[in-house]
Amino acid sequence: MKTLLFTDCVDLVGTTCKTFEGTKKYISTGAVNIDHIVESDVEIVDYSEKPSRANLEVKNADILFAKMQGTKKTLIIDLEKSEHIYSTGFCAVRAKKGILTERCLYHLLTSDTFLSQKDQNCSGATQKAINNAGLEKITIKVPSIDRQGEIADQLDAVVRIIKMCQRELNTLNDLIKARFVEVFGEPIKNPKGWEVHPIGDLVTEVRYGTSKPAVEGGKYPYLRMNNLTVDGHLDLSDLKYIDVSDDEIEKYVVRKGDVLFNRTNSVELVGKTAVFDLPEDMVIAGYIIRVRLKEMLLPEVLSQYMNLEALKDKLCGMAKGAVNQANINAQELQSIKVYVPDFGLQKQFVDFKEQVDKSKVVA
Repeated sequence: MKTLLFTDCVDLVGTTCKTFEGTKKYISTGAVNIDHIVESDVEIVDYSEKPSRANLEVKNADILFAKMQGTKKTLIIDLEKSEHIYSTGFCAVRAKKGILTERCLYHLLTSDTFLSQKDQNCSGATQKAINNAGLEKITIKVPSIDRQGEIADQLDAVVRIIKMCQRELNTLNDLIKARFVEVFGEPIKNPKGWEVHPIGDLVTEVRYGTSKPAVEGGKYPYLRMNNLTVDGHLDLSDLKYIDVSDDEIEKYVVRKGDVLFNRTNSVELVGKTAVFDLPEDMVIAGYIIRVRLKEMLLPEVLSQYMNLEALKDKLCGMAKGAVNQANINAQELQSIKVYVPDFGLQKQFVDFKEQVDKSKVVA
């Protein structure tokens, strides 16, 4: 197995700015969810008789991956997808024949080894991203062409199993959401007439995380915005560490029962909310708000409320900021009104959710 420079194994697809006929589907990074296009987020642009914005014009078998640090968005281009126009927020690559197969390249681009190197070589002030100079620093291990086929077959099988399990998990998540609305009612209309309060009236404390960077060998696990999932869970697969002095730790530590709110992210991800349910103390980054509730509202109920589609739409409308960066500050978070259901029903819902979560472990 040879160790080669990534850029020696692929051809990079450059950007273009040209006139197209009629309308085209314009695919931004926000219109891609991990490995597929979300049609509802696709922009339809009329390019007739005017040059387009700078974009990527890709071909069948090209592979796109998002340049931004901390994202795993990767898209294989087929004949249908090649008709679209793609944002320069993606990098487009083609496998060099005789060195790398398309299937092996895809699995490489989605591997932790490649993503780690990509993130390490990102640059930029606010939103870090990989550029051509950064790509030239990445090295990969390349087996023989024959061996690549065997490896790709094995990885394809693993991906199929993972997707099957993910579908089962998504079904269980949908069950929890449906049960929430069944018990408490639709959140905006509040058909059951529960008392409504701004979040600020329901908290004992709201606090931002630290802006300090992660360090090698840090004392505390460091939760960042990518550690919060869109469906309200913690993902610790890419966990960093940080040192915080003893006199500052209480400002930034999170403990079991705290609600975590992602205040800054891309527009479609801002507002991710999760309950910290681990026994070990951790520290939160500045893009996360720590919320501690009064006893009248359970953390799991607030988190589930904030992750309903109706609330996600509301948060998208509230979020403001740059094109690829949106923000909801602590004051705005506390202004959001939520209903406070009967406490006995809250406990029943939490018990139901815990039973479903146990089923996820089996799945």
